[in-house]
Amino acid sequence: MDLGLTGKVALVTGASAGLGKAIAEELAHEGADVVLCARRADVLGAFATELAASSGRRIVPIVADLTVAGEGTRVVTEAIAQLGRVDILVTNGGGPPSLPFEQTTPEQWDQAVRMNLLSALELCRAAMPGMKARRWGRILTLTSITVKQPVENLVLSNSVRAAVAGFARTLSNELAPFNITVNNILPGYTKTERLGGLAAAVSARKGITEAEAYGAWEQQIPMGRLGEPREFAALAVFLASDRASYITGQSVAADGGWIKGLF
Repeated sequence: MDLGLTGKVALVTGASAGLGKAIAEELAHEGADVVLCARRADVLGAFATELAASSGRRIVPIVADLTVAGEGTRVVTEAIAQLGRVDILVTNGGGPPSLPFEQTTPEQWDQAVRMNLLSALELCRAAMPGMKARRWGRILTLTSITVKQPVENLVLSNSVRAAVAGFARTLSNELAPFNITVNNILPGYTKTERLGGLAAAVSARKGITEAEAYGAWEQQIPMGRLGEPREFAALAVFLASDRASYITGQSVAADGGWIKGLF
């Protein structure tokens, strides 16, 4: 299947590791030029060099902390300056700490909102005008299965990622007349650094090993295993493609069947 991504320009945040990195790899190998954004300059630069060599595409690393107001706008502006435009925007904020509500602080709530919601708003606001002018665009927000089925001790993620999903669903209606799609993509339990951190938190809280924490999650998943980043990336790349032109306003999970609801 030709996904129609050759020559498109994608901007992926949180691109130095985990799901963001996997999405960036898939986009580049499908023919897109990719702007990589993350905070760790050394890791990001090494990945950009590696991906340019393996894909033959233009890969531009931009170091930024998107929790800082104005950085999202700067990243989009620099991406346009270097590659001419942004056709595909993938917003990917980091995961907040694993805590029950009573153990959270106002500072943690503020950080979670900045990391996930406000960063996505700023990136979208900066990228939208060009997409509207060209009458083509794809916006993907990485949220979580928690927007459909909350997970215990993840009150920060459950709350803020649901806000991102609500924003994206509303934005999809506003941008549909311009041939711009906006979709939420929901990773389930996937083999990433983030999941390792959650396993450590569960281990400490429940007095079990991290292996037992992983085992408990696998028992909840009908497919009986954790997801691979490349499996989630395949969903993202399809929704970013020309072939997904009539899919918008959706929250689509890659979770091995973990979500139990009908919708």
